[in-house]
Parts: sequence; structure tokens; C-alpha cells
Amino acid sequence: MTDPEFVIPFENLPERFAESIRNPPPVPSDPTPAATIVLLRDAAPGMEVLLMRRSRRAGFVPGAYVFPGGRVDGTDAMPDVIDHLDRLTSDLAAERLGLPDAQPPAIAYYLAALREAFEETGILVGLRSDGSAPPTAAEDARIDSVRDDLMQDRISFAEAIALMQCRIAGDAVEYIAHWITPEPEPRRYDTRFFAAKVRPGARPIVDPREMTDALWLTPAEALLRCDRGDVPMVFPTIKTLEQLARYRTADDALAGFAGSAVRTIMPTLVITPTGVGMELER
Repeated sequence: MTDPEFVIPFENLPERFAESIRNPPPVPSDPTPAATIVLLRDAAPGMEVLLMRRSRRAGFVPGAYVFPGGRVDGTDAMPDVIDHLDRLTSDLAAERLGLPDAQPPAIAYYLAALREAFEETGILVGLRSDGSAPPTAAEDARIDSVRDDLMQDRISFAEAIALMQCRIAGDAVEYIAHWITPEPEPRRYDTRFFAAKVRPGARPIVDPREMTDALWLTPAEALLRCDRGDVPMVFPTIKTLEQLARYRTADDALAGFAGSAVRTIMPTLVITPTGVGMELER
């Protein structure tokens, strides 16, 4: 069923987005397993989310503001990484994501989301032995060096976590959404969305190899700026922000998503006279 109200004007869309819908590939590509994480922090105006702007040279949604994320790697479910997780097992992850006996396994999506967040923002969703969060790469050159070593494949994610003397509280990472890229897109992803709370004031780093900007915004402000055309986004980002706009604090949001049913969404995209519309099955 078409949602006639949900149309993004052409001028508010990422570059070349509408063109891919007008000229879809003759054979749809298989979606690649991927993970995305919404980093939440409490602030004076209310809960904020971190949005990163993809480079205009990016092959997927260039110029769009997105949540940190990327492909699930084969190493994301290695035992040495899982050993750094507390209160989340492979069986619990498989049950929550509905992925029994899957390849990649469900736990890999959780760890890919956390890894990508650290690589793209310099923020590790982890805790030190005293219960405090580690500095971000923007705040500590040593952490940035660890991050760079990880991105250059000189160390593994497990080694990065160990160097930062952290553990990961697996029960603090909530599964919140599941989107599959529509068939007209030449690059397609089967993406699991997660959310996690970070400390107030956490500063992200912007790596110009992939991103050009980072913004902490309340969900309502992000949606308003998207409507104005200042912050271009794609449909999954917008719909996730609409869900998050119901909550005032990060704890409220995580509690609201905990254990809630997550349905798989693969929208149909259509060209309208004013922009690109999204059709969702009810």
C-alpha cells in the first residue's frame, strides 16, 4: 500500500539517488549483510542522535546523512571478539534477530555495528573496569592511533578493545530495525539496525576518507532540517528518527525498543512528480 504522504522532494535527496530508481539494473543484486548503529546521548535539549555525512564520492547514498555502519566482516564473529562481550551470547543474539544457524551468525551483526561505530566515529561503546566510558578518538590521540591501526588492518577489533582495556555490555545494545535495500539500487544491503547509549559530551571524529561531517541532533531537529533540505537522508534513516522522536532520554528509547517486535522492511520506491515516494506493505 502506498503511503502518499511519504515523499522526499528531489532537492532533499542524496545525489544520484533518483537516477538509480529511474534506471534500475536488469537483474537485482543480492543484498550484502550489514549493520548500523544509532548512537544516543542525553543533552540539555533532549536526547540526541549522531548523524554522519557520507562523502559525495561514496558509491552508496553519496552525500546523505546516515548512522554509522557498514558491511558485516567474516572476522566479526571470531571467538576472541565475542570474549569481550558480557551479557550477550551467540544464542541470545540468534534468538533476538531470528537468525538460527545463519551465516554470518547473528552475533556478527552486533559486533559489526560496534566495530563500524568505532572506525567511523572514534567512539567505542564499551566500559573500562571502573565503569567509565573510554575517551573518543577525537579526545585522545592514543585512541585515534588504535582506531587507525584497526582501519588499516594492523590489529583486529578484539585487539583494539583489549588495548583500550574495555568490555562490551551486550545487553546495552538494542536491536531496533531491519531494512533491505530496494531492488532498483545497484548496491543492496540487508541491514540490521541497533541503538546504544554513549556518555554526554562524547565527541566524534570525522574521517575524510568516508565522511565529511558529523552532527549531534535531536530526532525532531534532524527531521526538521531534512524537511528544509539542509540534511539529506534516505528512507530508513528518516523512519528510524521518527521512531526515536517519541523518546526524551536515551534510557527511555532503549527501554522502548527492548524486546519489541522488529519486522523486515524492503520498500518499493516510486518516482512521483515532486520526488521519490516509498511504498510499504501493511
